[in-house]
Amino acid sequence: MLQSLRNTWLFNIRGDVLAGLVVALALIPEAIAFSIIAGVDPKVGLYASFCIAVVIAFVGGRPGMISAATGAMALLMVTLVKNHGLEYLLAATLLCGALQIGAGYLKLGSLMRFVSRSVVTGFVNALAILIFMAQLPELTNVSWHVYAMTATGLGIIYLFPYVPKIGKVIPSPLVCILSMTAVAMVLGLDIRTVGDMGELPDTLPIFLWPNVPLTFETLAIIFPYAAALAVVGLLESMMTATIVDDLTDTTSDKNRECKGQGVANIASGLLGGMAGCAMIGQSVINVKSGGRGRLSCLVAGSVLLLMVVFLSDWVRQIPMAALVAVMIMVSIGTFSWDSLRNLKQYPLSTNIVMIATVVVVVFTHNLAYGVLVGVLLAAMFFANKIGHFMYIGSQADDDGSQRRYKVVGQVFFSSADKFVAAFDFKEAVDKVSIDLSRAHFWDITAVAALDKVVLKFRREGTDVEVLGLNEASATIVDRFGVHDKSAPAGPETVDQLMGH
Repeated sequence: MLQSLRNTWLFNIRGDVLAGLVVALALIPEAIAFSIIAGVDPKVGLYASFCIAVVIAFVGGRPGMISAATGAMALLMVTLVKNHGLEYLLAATLLCGALQIGAGYLKLGSLMRFVSRSVVTGFVNALAILIFMAQLPELTNVSWHVYAMTATGLGIIYLFPYVPKIGKVIPSPLVCILSMTAVAMVLGLDIRTVGDMGELPDTLPIFLWPNVPLTFETLAIIFPYAAALAVVGLLESMMTATIVDDLTDTTSDKNRECKGQGVANIASGLLGGMAGCAMIGQSVINVKSGGRGRLSCLVAGSVLLLMVVFLSDWVRQIPMAALVAVMIMVSIGTFSWDSLRNLKQYPLSTNIVMIATVVVVVFTHNLAYGVLVGVLLAAMFFANKIGHFMYIGSQADDDGSQRRYKVVGQVFFSSADKFVAAFDFKEAVDKVSIDLSRAHFWDITAVAALDKVVLKFRREGTDVEVLGLNEASATIVDRFGVHDKSAPAGPETVDQLMGH
């Protein structure tokens, strides 16, 4: 018990605490901004960020990953809040959590193995672009002081780690935020601050149950939104967990993370917060600032609440330029620059999948759409490639009365037409044998292709023998094939199989 506590909570106390402080400061303006996007009071996003971060620290499956209110989730809430109000959003948040817990028990987190590296790379690059684009409003139509402070903040972030002794001890983003705040306060600069983003809450969150009727009509209203929130939340969380796995060279329990996200969202809904999920930007900040364990997420959530409730007068003074500098650092650090250098080396299909994922995510601002397009393209390219790895050779007997075909490779929907086209049905032979000992039949399209070949040979008056089916292929052929059934196969059967 003590060893487990030490391994997950206490192995990196200084790094986790300092990283948590940086993340807490960076969470405040984002939580407020996401609340505004969703059309709710800023405290809804702040309470959600506090609650989700604290709960996920205990029940999540990826230590060091930060979860809170996010923009991807906020975009899905706009219509629900506009048409039905906050109470229905809280109800949808509870249902979203329940669906995510169910996904965890169904082990849907394991589906991440079907997401290719090119899709993950495209996802990461798209998020880096979106993070940078989100900072542009803070750099548009502003005074030169903002540009100067942003540039100075970036200088501190990238140069402070080279300072002897303390450069590696204190996270440079924390130094940037504190120093830029001090400069803005001392010089009295008239620039945009966190306080200008919205009113900060002055009380702790309280337990509440959504004030909605418990009827099927309510369920019909909230279920589509809850399902969309659950899918997008899990998708972003699983992708972020994969990225943090790579950054820290460790593994995570994706199915536990699914259940943890659900528990955290239920807790958020019961405390007046909106649904959230893992945040790639904050997670990268946490990792690059030295955060590795569960303590970093707990500190981030706890300090966030303490600051906005008890230190709000100080928090309001933080200049947005300092936080913009931190987020630009995150954007630069998140983008996979190797993916650009490798464009000439990687296969065209890999580049198309990556670029398509980026384009769809950036233009729709919907991570689910981009990943879905990427996964579908990757699956199509893979199926097309595997479909080409099939060879069919043949050899005739000396007297020309019999021909033996030998099939090597995978027969499925992509290679079925190639399989059928490899046979010469007009050749005048008495008997044809088809050796499938080095082939595998994967689906009913492949079985239908075998039926076409056998039945068409028989229609030409040729005796057909199928040899060497492995156990798995024999099972699917026995179940769905018609060429080996007792019923006679007339021309109409063959025509139907051939798609005529």
